[in-house]
Amino acid sequence: METSTLTFAWLCIIFPFIGVVAVPLMDRISAFLRNAAAVGFPLLAAACALMILPNLWHPEHLPLQSSLIWLHTPFVIECGILLDPLSIILTVVVAIISAIIAVYCLGYMRDDPAIGRFLMLVNLFIGSMLLLVLANNLVFLFIGWKLVGLCSYALIGFYYRDEKKYWIGGPPPTPMVKPSYCGLKALVVTGVGDLIMLGGILIIFYYSRTLNLQELYHTAGSWFPEMAKQPGMVVLVTILLLAGPVGKSAQFPLHEWLPEAMAGPGPVSALIHAATMVKSGVYLVARLIPIFYYGYWVAGCHSASYFFVITAWIGAITAFVAATQGLVAAELKKALAFSTVSQIGYMWIGLGVAGLTQASLVNGCTSGIFHLMSHAVFKACLFLCAGSVIHAVHSIYLFDMGGLRKYMPYTWLFMMIAALCLMGLPPLPAFWSKDAILLTCLEAHNIPVFILAMITVALTAAYTVRFIGMTFYGPESQNLAHLHKENHPPHEALKSMWGACAVLAFFIIVLGIFGPKVEHLLKHGFHSNLVEHLQLPLGHAEHGPINYHLLVTVLSVASILAGAVPAYFLYISRCWSISYSSASLLHEVHEFCWNRWYINGFYNKVFVEGTLKLARIVSEKIENPYDRLAHHIIPKLVSRGLPKLAFKLQTESENMLYVGAYIMVVLVGALCIALL
Repeated sequence: METSTLTFAWLCIIFPFIGVVAVPLMDRISAFLRNAAAVGFPLLAAACALMILPNLWHPEHLPLQSSLIWLHTPFVIECGILLDPLSIILTVVVAIISAIIAVYCLGYMRDDPAIGRFLMLVNLFIGSMLLLVLANNLVFLFIGWKLVGLCSYALIGFYYRDEKKYWIGGPPPTPMVKPSYCGLKALVVTGVGDLIMLGGILIIFYYSRTLNLQELYHTAGSWFPEMAKQPGMVVLVTILLLAGPVGKSAQFPLHEWLPEAMAGPGPVSALIHAATMVKSGVYLVARLIPIFYYGYWVAGCHSASYFFVITAWIGAITAFVAATQGLVAAELKKALAFSTVSQIGYMWIGLGVAGLTQASLVNGCTSGIFHLMSHAVFKACLFLCAGSVIHAVHSIYLFDMGGLRKYMPYTWLFMMIAALCLMGLPPLPAFWSKDAILLTCLEAHNIPVFILAMITVALTAAYTVRFIGMTFYGPESQNLAHLHKENHPPHEALKSMWGACAVLAFFIIVLGIFGPKVEHLLKHGFHSNLVEHLQLPLGHAEHGPINYHLLVTVLSVASILAGAVPAYFLYISRCWSISYSSASLLHEVHEFCWNRWYINGFYNKVFVEGTLKLARIVSEKIENPYDRLAHHIIPKLVSRGLPKLAFKLQTESENMLYVGAYIMVVLVGALCIALL
């Protein structure tokens, strides 16, 4: 049983990588075989993931490991996989959601001449993410981590020729952004976090002499106290290790790359936001929790608590900031992108408060990962539906839509289900997972984070109703009138496209119905792994006179209504309207949020323009003078001056000075070459 389970886990990783090779080969034979390979191997990976899922019902038999020696240096580096509740959950989510997206891609990209390259990159993306979540050591986790980043760069900048129809941003006077720039921005911003994180991994290796995850957990009692003896070292390692997840999961302050990720094709947005990329940061934070929890609650190192405090506050700030930006977004996919950033912030809150009290460990991990599951399903559905809408109206802007409900009834239905889930309405899965995060936050007595998260609930409801209302309700836009005039009216998507959305909507409903049971299953798995296997101490929650469950439910529903009701009257029934007077406070707030809190502008001014200015200074003051010295002055001296000197020495004397002069010339020439 154990051998077959591990075999299926290996196949989860191998099948998508086979697809990477098979897709371009089959493309040379026929489009049918190419499409079969592009979809078949992700489906096989999803089937293998389902085969390892039953192990979650018996967490007492976990973890399972399988390793092969990769390098046998003074330190053995293994190529292996680790199956525990966390990796099993992520594997199932990634494999199944990615397979559904792969099916959707066939219809969405069928007329694109570069579909072969696209499908190959999708398979590479899926395989890299599965390698990341199943790796049993930080070496191969980091390899998968970097491959995911490279795939995102290639897919975000898929339209690298920068045809104007693929630009995003605007409308004027807001500048448009080219796809190649968007891909490069994602690569650079996430790469900065990756490089910083690598420093933290190396420090961990210096003290522990291992990068195997299970060995890190079990030997923490020996190496963590040694690391804690160095003043400030634990805080430094905390900051370094969190930099990578902050970049990958688009959390404050490295969150500004994700809105530009909308430059890629529609399925790319679903893949990055729902199944891969941004989930990798959440996964790594969850992986690091046992180490810092041990350091804080067992080793008695107070500095280890900063890991949880920083994580929780990064999540709370990001959730709020991104929600305010989603309220004013003009592009449908960008509104969903800001929503992703905000919802990932909720996951960080759950994982952050997990270590603030001993009673919060299991509940915090459960709530954060449960929300990851919920978000993967409803956000994939939202992005695929958004892709269908954009495909139908030939525009990325919300104000170019309106009244699409009668033209795209299936897309409207599935997107509405996903949107209600995003808002957190009961009994859909995000209601259970979001309220579990809020409850854990309250039980950990982190009231400021709880209040900020609750405000974000209202903002989430408001921007959700806004983009649904502007897309499917109200009068038809001038763009739709133009499409009717050109005899290209909006229409329902292809069956392969809305069929994929239907499957995801079905999963949303099922996951919502069984939400409490799923939460109990996850809690049992994390308790078995963290408390029973890793033997981390677990306290008991203090129950006061207030029923926290009831309080959180009431406040959550009230916050949803506080945001949804005004948005309904503004964007669906259109009973209300907003007038933005240039002198009003509302106008100032709108401009502040529209300009993304000026964070993106600050980065462009300091890092982009500053780097270009520094490059010009270096070119003018350093590179050009060195170029003249190395390629003009010294070669001229060697080619003209030294031969004249040698000739003069030769004609003046035919004795030993003759030989000595030539030796000197050779030595001087060799010295010049060495200096160059």
